[in-house]
Formats: sequence, C-alpha cells, structure tokens
Amino acid sequence: MAIADPSIVSTAIGGLIAQRDVSSAPRARLTRHRSTVPLGIALTVCLLGSWRVHAASAQAARSKEAMAATAHPLATAAALELLDAGGNAVDAAVAAAFVIAVVEPFSAGIGGGGFAVVHLEESPTKPQETLALDFRETAPRGASSAMFIDPLTGTLRPGQAVDGHLAVAVPGTVDGLAELHAKYGSLPWRLVVKSAIDLARDGFVISEHFANSFRQRKDVLSRFPATRAVFMKRSRFGTEVPLEPGDRLKQRDLAKTLKEIAKDPRSFYEGRVGNAIDAEMKAGGGVLTLSDLKQYRARWRVPLCGDYKDVRLCTMPPPSAGGVHLFEILNILDGTDLAALGWHNVNGLHRLIESMRIAYADRAVHLGDPAFATVPTSELTSKGYAERRRKDIDPFKASKSSDVKAGTSAQLAAGFAAGLPKESNDTSHLTVVDAQRNAVSLTFTINHGFGSGLVVAGTGVLLNDEMDDFSAAPGVPNGDGLVGGDANAIQATKVPLSSMMPLVATKNGHFFMTAGAPGGSTILTTTLQTVLHVIDFNMDAQAAVAAPRLHQQWLPEETRIERYGLDDATQRALEARGHTFAVVDGGWGNAMCIVERDGVLEGGADPRGEGVARGL
Repeated sequence: MAIADPSIVSTAIGGLIAQRDVSSAPRARLTRHRSTVPLGIALTVCLLGSWRVHAASAQAARSKEAMAATAHPLATAAALELLDAGGNAVDAAVAAAFVIAVVEPFSAGIGGGGFAVVHLEESPTKPQETLALDFRETAPRGASSAMFIDPLTGTLRPGQAVDGHLAVAVPGTVDGLAELHAKYGSLPWRLVVKSAIDLARDGFVISEHFANSFRQRKDVLSRFPATRAVFMKRSRFGTEVPLEPGDRLKQRDLAKTLKEIAKDPRSFYEGRVGNAIDAEMKAGGGVLTLSDLKQYRARWRVPLCGDYKDVRLCTMPPPSAGGVHLFEILNILDGTDLAALGWHNVNGLHRLIESMRIAYADRAVHLGDPAFATVPTSELTSKGYAERRRKDIDPFKASKSSDVKAGTSAQLAAGFAAGLPKESNDTSHLTVVDAQRNAVSLTFTINHGFGSGLVVAGTGVLLNDEMDDFSAAPGVPNGDGLVGGDANAIQATKVPLSSMMPLVATKNGHFFMTAGAPGGSTILTTTLQTVLHVIDFNMDAQAAVAAPRLHQQWLPEETRIERYGLDDATQRALEARGHTFAVVDGGWGNAMCIVERDGVLEGGADPRGEGVARGL
C-alpha cells in the first residue's frame, strides 16, 4: 500500500506474522509455531528521517458489493454463500458464527456467549439504526461469591473457575443468534444453520493452529470421556492421542444438536440438549441447572456511541468494559495529534501506553454488570474526566502502575461536570457488510481455549468457563491477569464483566468501518489500535489489523510488545522514560476489519490467525 504522507506509517512489519496467541497469560513470553503456508510478504525498508518504514505487499480484499471477514476460511465462505443467495449481513453473520462453532471450538461455540453490534443503513422505508445485542453468559442461580473459596484457608481453590463443571456459566450464543436473526434476518432460519450442520456431519481438515490449541490444554481436555471421544483418536498402539494437522474432524453429535436448533433454537435450552446439560452438571457437581437454561434470554441494549475526529463510533455498553475504556483512552489521546507525530512515534507511543494504564486501573474498580453495580459510564467517557486524567501523564516519564489509581467518585463527578456542554484467549470476532451497507460486528467466546474442557455427552456441545471472568476474590487476578473488585464479584444471574467490544463506525451519516478482536484482556487495546490505524494513520483494512501492536493493562507493570513490533531505537527511547516491556513471540489477537472508502469495501483479516476477508 502506498504511503500517502511521509509522516504516516501505513502498513505492518511482515516479520511478526505468525499463528495467533491462543493463550491470554499476561506475563507470558511465548514461542509460537510459525505458519508453514507461504504468505508472500515482501518487505520494503525505507528511511524517513530517523524512522524505518516497513511496507508489506499483503493487500486488503476489495469489493463494491459486500464483504465478510472471519477467523476461518470456511466461515467466510458460508457468509458469502448466503450473501450471494440474497441474504443480508445478519443472515451471513449468523451463518458464519455457527460455522466458527464447528471449526474453531477452541475459541467460540454454542456453549458460550457474546455481543453483537448491528448497523442498519438508512433506506427509503426505514431510518438508520445501530443496536447492541448482549448474549453474554450469566451466572447460574446457584452461584455465589464463595463458590471458589476454600472454607478452611479462605483462599481461592486453583483451577475451579477455569476447568470443569463449576466453571460453566449459562450459555447465550444460541439464543443470541436466534434473536438476531428473528429480528433482522431475511432468509429462512434452517438455511442459515445449514452450512454448520454439513461441516459438523461431514467433517473438515484440522490445521496446525487447531492441533496446537488442543495441545495447550490437553491435560484438562483429557479428563472428560466425552471430550476425548470428540477430539482424540486411537493410535496404532491403541492409546488415545490428540488429532493431528491433516486429520478430518467429524462431530456427529454436534450435527444432531445443530439440526435440532435449526428446527427450534429453544430446544438447546428446554429440550434434549438442555436436559443433557442439566444431567451432566448434576453428575459433575456443577451449579448450572435446566431452570437456568430455560430462563435465559438475550438482551438488547442501547449501544455506547461517541465521536473521534470526524467518525462516529458505536460499540457495546457495560457489562462490556471495552467500549467505556475505548472512549476513555480516545478522549485522553484527543489532546495529541498522532497523525502529525507519525505512526509509532516515541511521544505518541508513550501517551498511548500511559492512557491504557489509566483506563485499566479504572476498569478494575468501576466496571461490572449495571444491573448489580452502579457503573459510572457517563463520567468515565466524559471529555472533562479525560482532561483531568491527561494531566496525570508526565510527557517524558512512565508511571509506575502502583502509583496509578482509579478515579475517585469526586474526580469522576468533577470531571463529568467539567465536560458537560460543557456535559472482552481466545474468542472469535467476525464482521459482515452487505450491498446495502448494513453491517454486523460480532464477538463471541467460550473464554479460555476449549472453555471448561467439558463436552456434554451425546450433544457435542463444548461448554464455556466464563465464571472465571468474574472477580472470584477482590484483588486476585483472573486467568487473563485482570484484577477486579466488588463490582464484578460473583452473584446469581449476573453477567460477568467482559472486554469484548464489536464496533461499527459511521462517517457523514453512513457506514464507514467495523472492527473487533478476540484476546481476553487485549481485546480493547487491539481494537483501539485498529481504529487509530484507520482513522489517524490512514491505513487500509488489512494493514490496520496486521500492524504491530502493544498492550498495557495496569497490572502487571510491563507493557506487552510483539517481537519485531518496535525497532531498537524506539524501544530504547521508551525504556529511557521508564517503560518496561515483555516480548511475545507470534503476537496475539485475531482482529477483523472492514472499511468503506469511495464506495469500495476493504476487508482485513489478521495474519496472526488463519482467517480470511473476501468480497462478492
């Protein structure tokens, strides 16, 4: 891609491209398996002053008609098949989500939950509308704040919030996808589910990425007979071994479940599958019941919207923390002309890292399910509060996380008043835009790789481990290294705090872009940088998701960077200001992005994963 302005780095370092990081461990310095598929990435190295500019030949997919970008080629193909058959963006997105549930069970599935933001472009018969659907998992009615605490020691019992029966929250994906389609889909429901049924029944060839994801959680997955029956095979010596790259995975029980869902989506909650989940929970000591399943319903919420430059951004409100802190960070950065500084300028990176540190400190204290806690959304996203926190940033010295505190009630109130007029390691993201420029941005998950590890016998359903997204004990990090407080404590029927933040943006009243990513605690910072890459640095959709990224989440102290993500001079300059770094091989996240420019859709799929962006 040509660089329009010599101060703007508009593409990515090809050397970082690798399989995505399927672990969320924030301190990990992880070695990833490089893809064996030639990516055809040619690097051009130029000098602009003292800056090196790395230009990659990978281009965004382009189409004037419609576009889909998902984490797997088969999901993208399913979306395009429905678009070509006359379906709209909702039909295509729902079909792609069901396919992901079959081909990427380690990241998302019908045993989990998620969020979607839907943009309906203005037409002669209806006005423009943007909506947010929450189909996030909820805590079972038998859940309690003490469920993971050892009564004798008062400490957390290791692993129980992540592995097995107690870790499972009430799944929301099936009801959410059904609700989304019922409200805005145009093709028959059975056709939307068909591709997933076929793939589950006939199978697909697993990749190195799939096999590696299984190996990382093999010890947990091997505990459960029904899980082994799906994801392991008999060796020539008669022992059970994991499937290998090139093996065909057939999931006949899952195909049967999907057929039942194609007839009636509520069968997952009230029929054979719901009863099987209830029986499994009783047998294994879980607290999820058939009554929890029967009472589950997805919730429509008012999206959280705000302006950045000349773009209107809309994403998920709480119980997602992502949207709140996206706007908090953008508001803090609004006092810095990033475009004039140039991509990966030391001053710009310093402010970006410090803004992230502040936002994650606020996240730990103030964010939770708004039905159970008072979440100061308006205050945290106000210009006045951002101005107050901007003053906390020393332009030449990094803060210590121990010195960065969440805003107090008084500071939040004062900042909000000053600004009045003066006023989600895993997971999967997909996005679809149709010919009418209706758009769906959807992120869903089963939390950690392969969720709880538990497949319900006879159903093929792999269940989530979403209870770990609650704060099992105040001040104790969860599996993503995130610290939380009372606002996100475990309570019956409560929605756990999430970082997932599917996003749709408009410009001049019309569709402009979608963005989103998986990655646990890194979802916010990955999506934030994708937005900055497009809006501030004029990157195309592919470059925006491929460019090197960094991540700071308050605790731990160090900032994550990808190997090759910073040149030596830049890293040394930041370290001289007091920043410390943890280098991650292979990167993290699996971002997707679609941008419209001059009537042409650009699609980008993160090269860290195995996804594809394609247009009609």
